[in-house]
Amino acid sequence: MRLARLLTPDGPVVGRYDDGTVVADDGRYEVGRDGRLLPPCDPTALYCVGRNYAETLDQMDYERPEVPDFFIKPPTSLLAHGEEIRYPEWTDELTYAGELVAVLDERCRDLAPEDVPEVVRGYTILNDVDALDQQGRTARKAFDGSAPLGPWIETDVDPTDIDIETTVGGEVRQDANTELMLFGPREVVSYLSKRFTFEPGDCVAFGSPANPGLVEPGERVEITYEGIGTLSNAVVASDGE
Repeated sequence: MRLARLLTPDGPVVGRYDDGTVVADDGRYEVGRDGRLLPPCDPTALYCVGRNYAETLDQMDYERPEVPDFFIKPPTSLLAHGEEIRYPEWTDELTYAGELVAVLDERCRDLAPEDVPEVVRGYTILNDVDALDQQGRTARKAFDGSAPLGPWIETDVDPTDIDIETTVGGEVRQDANTELMLFGPREVVSYLSKRFTFEPGDCVAFGSPANPGLVEPGERVEITYEGIGTLSNAVVASDGE
């Protein structure tokens, strides 16, 4: 089942996504006519694991981590599917990275790996936008608009063997499978839960496969995860052109 959030003139609604329609408790809403998609959850934080694919380590000349290597994006970094990614005027190196994301369904902490599926609502997609020429991960990755997320949450998917494809301007840039992760989804969520208390809607992203790369204004980034869907966002200049 796909779960989506829609912003209507009367406020957000939450329901089952079905072929362009959000079916909520109080009726059916057509995406585009009755409102626009929001990020599919409302997290207090996005916990993002880096350096989680061997090919990416080789490409970026990173050392292999012994434990999951992570950083945090704040809620203000969120963008919805279809919203424009504004190219900040203070960077010359904006990059994309297509990542799988687990969305937590309840308040929890100190999880064993085998308990993780019980607290995960489902999976969605993140574009981990990065201003590569800035100093420090927070400056690079935590700015407003650096976390396009969506388009919905898929509740029925096995995260351990999913094909990934990222295109930029229609050209395939990333083509991989989640089985290539160094640390699997259950292991990552368990590891982070020893350090943080998760709240409902919090997100855990599992890192990018090889070939994260530069984007320019005028290009569209589309990230597809098998069994989930496609997250699509256009990049525009900071002045909106």
